[in-house]
Formats: sequence, C-alpha cells, structure tokens
Amino acid sequence: MAGATTMNAVRSEWTKQFSLRSTWWCLVAAVVLVLGYAAMAALTVRINGDDDLSAQGIAVGAVFYLGQFAVVSLATLAITTEYASGSIRSTLQWVPVRRRMLAAKGGVLAAVLAVLGVAVTLVAQGLSVPLMGGNGVPVSAGSVLTTSLAAGAYFALLGLLCLGLGTALRSTAGTITAVFLLLMMLPMLAGAMGMPELAHGFPGIGGMNAMIDAGAPNPLFGGVAPYPPPVGLLVAGGWAVLALAVGHTVLNRRDA
Repeated sequence: MAGATTMNAVRSEWTKQFSLRSTWWCLVAAVVLVLGYAAMAALTVRINGDDDLSAQGIAVGAVFYLGQFAVVSLATLAITTEYASGSIRSTLQWVPVRRRMLAAKGGVLAAVLAVLGVAVTLVAQGLSVPLMGGNGVPVSAGSVLTTSLAAGAYFALLGLLCLGLGTALRSTAGTITAVFLLLMMLPMLAGAMGMPELAHGFPGIGGMNAMIDAGAPNPLFGGVAPYPPPVGLLVAGGWAVLALAVGHTVLNRRDA
C-alpha cells in the first residue's frame, strides 16, 4: 500500500513538473547555454590555435559557468512556485506524508536532471571536437563518458540541494541567492583569501572536480583538487543531504 502511494506521488509530481512552462524554458535554456558556450569556446580555440584546452574542459566550463544556473532555476521553481501560489496546500492534502511528498519531488527532479546533464555534456564534447579543427588537447572516449556521467550526477545533486533550500526558505529569490553564494561567491572568496582547500569543500567546486580527470588542474583555481574525482560528488552530495534535512525539518514544523 505504501509503495503504491509512493508511486502515485511520483506520477503526480512528474505530471505537475512537466505541466509547468518554466520547466521547459529551463531545460531549453540549459541546452542552449551549454551548447552555445561550447561552440563559441571551440571556435575560439580553432581561430587562436590554442593547444591548452580540450573538449572536456570546454564542456566542464559550459556546465559550471552557465548550464548549472538553468538547473538551479528549474529545481528552485519546482518547490517555491507551490508556496507562492498556495498550491502546496493541495499537494499536501493529496500526499499528507510530507517526507513522501519531498521524496517524490526529489526523485523526479534528480531523474530529469541526471539525464539532462549526461546528454548535454556528451553533445557539448561531441560538438567541440570538430569545431576545434584539430587544435586543443585530445581526449579519450573514457574521459568523455566519465565527464558526462559526472555532470549528470552533479546536476541531480544540485537539483536536490535547491529543493532542500527551497523547501526551507520558501522563496525563489532567497533560494537562488543562497545557492549562488554556495556555488560561486563563497568559493571565490575563499580562493581570494588564500584558502583554496576550503573552496574545494563547496558543492559547485566539488562537482567541477568530479568532472575533470584525476590530477588535472581545477579550471577555476588552477590547482589540483585535494581528493580524487568521485569524492567531488560526495562533497556535492553531502551538501544536498544537509539541505534536504533542513528542508524536511522546516516542512514538518511549519504550516503550509
């Protein structure tokens, strides 16, 4: 019975998510931003004859500097629009067990964003290679696949992070601001203050480290990560779990 109820909640969230125009706009924006960045960066490598950048590095830059912010918008709006419109009351009447509602919403988000991350990163790397015109650092098929899988996992974890913070803050602007601080501003501040090791503990930098080869320099700071790539996903996952725990606590203690 509980399993059937959970599947009903997942189906409901799936239908709700894809009935929102903001979902489609954010998905399209992610694809356009990542592929547009990749194409322009690859053409720049071709024109300048640059041999220091690879298709993998271009894709990672596209995901980190542009693509992830479309993901942040999609995942944040998935929960904050319900609070803004008051439809969260109907959602909780339909799924009164609040942790089940949060789990269903998180499951749908994670699945959609994982597929998006893998697909758009694969295409970005495939697009970059011919546009680079034989310039740049060559990459192996294994590196391309690993980067794409890591991007998919990072997008899923980033979506869960935004879901947790959005549930706790109940504000679109507040959630996006908080996530932007975690992804960009605080790591850059730590790096500027001479504490790059601290920066590697933030979710965005952890995700970036997961997408690059072991021993390769981080594109943002230039130094090598103090841990292997899979640990970067654990860093991002730890932040996602913390955000979901806070969101779940607030969801249980406050009225909708």
